[in-house]
Amino acid sequence: MTLTLTPTQILAGAGVLLALFVVWRFGARKARRAADAARAGARVVSLAGRVLFTGAAFMGVQWLVITHPGNPTLLLVVLGLPDLIAAHVLTRALTVTSLDTTSTRRRGGGRR
Repeated sequence: MTLTLTPTQILAGAGVLLALFVVWRFGARKARRAADAARAGARVVSLAGRVLFTGAAFMGVQWLVITHPGNPTLLLVVLGLPDLIAAHVLTRALTVTSLDTTSTRRRGGGRR
């Protein structure tokens, strides 16, 4: 069995292979972007859940201490501790200097 191809058929075959490669690379990039977006969305939902749970815990303890008065020091600590934690979190959130996504996209390792 002999296979004879014209130069036009060879170029057409190479073009189809090139097109498949380009589509494959585009799909890989699109999948990576979708995975990054899903991770970022999951981070937001996870953070929101933790914030709501912690806020509910603080509120429950504060409600318990306020409804059963008797120790003013305990009352001040229970009302002041969430303020200190919130101040710390806000200070850290407002002083971010770098993004965490830049280090994950580097190829080849090492410094640039």
